[in-house]
Amino acid sequence: MKTLHQFLQEQNLQPKQIELYELAFTHTSVNNEIKGIGKDYERLEFIGDAFLSMVVADLVFRLHPDWPQGELSKTRAKLVQTENLVKIAKSLNLADYVTIGHSITREAVSQSKKILEDIFEAYIGAIYLDQGVEIAARYVRMFFEERIRLLALDELTDYKTKLQEDMQAEFREAVHYETIAEDGPAHEKIFTVHVLFKNLILGVGKGSSKKIAEQQAAKDALSKKAGVK
Repeated sequence: MKTLHQFLQEQNLQPKQIELYELAFTHTSVNNEIKGIGKDYERLEFIGDAFLSMVVADLVFRLHPDWPQGELSKTRAKLVQTENLVKIAKSLNLADYVTIGHSITREAVSQSKKILEDIFEAYIGAIYLDQGVEIAARYVRMFFEERIRLLALDELTDYKTKLQEDMQAEFREAVHYETIAEDGPAHEKIFTVHVLFKNLILGVGKGSSKKIAEQQAAKDALSKKAGVK
């Protein structure tokens, strides 16, 4: 099994204070056994939780400038809820690096949603304190930015389905999508997609994934009322 130091290297993090990360991965069972105070992840979890919420709120605010305050609040709460944070923690195998006491098993740690959520928040808190705001925010954005970009398209309005239904009802034939361009470096590609009916271009869309570009193309077609007669 990899060490915590190896894990941090894989995450492109160069610790200035490795003890912060060691603390972030120390379960309260250890603190209880040595009868110490503050020798576990709880304080780091506190600061990590606050920082995570701030960065996600900033992302939602900037990526969806037309959303009202209520929608912004609901979206932030949904993104930082336990289920989402547990998925991220599991994807990183964070349970493998937790130091535990005799009162709990490693299996219990890996199966506990509360512990996985707390560890992830403490880990973010350690990055924030060790690396500073910019690097920590960049790390958080890596997990949430694409998800937030997709929210308006996939969860609020499915333009592809709406366009397909409209065209099927009127013409009894389907539209299809073609990717006509991929621009930019591998990690920042921008896709350009056409939505076509027969040989007629109904709409054009661009996005950081083909999925987003297709939704934008369908939205463009709908905004033109699918100009097919």
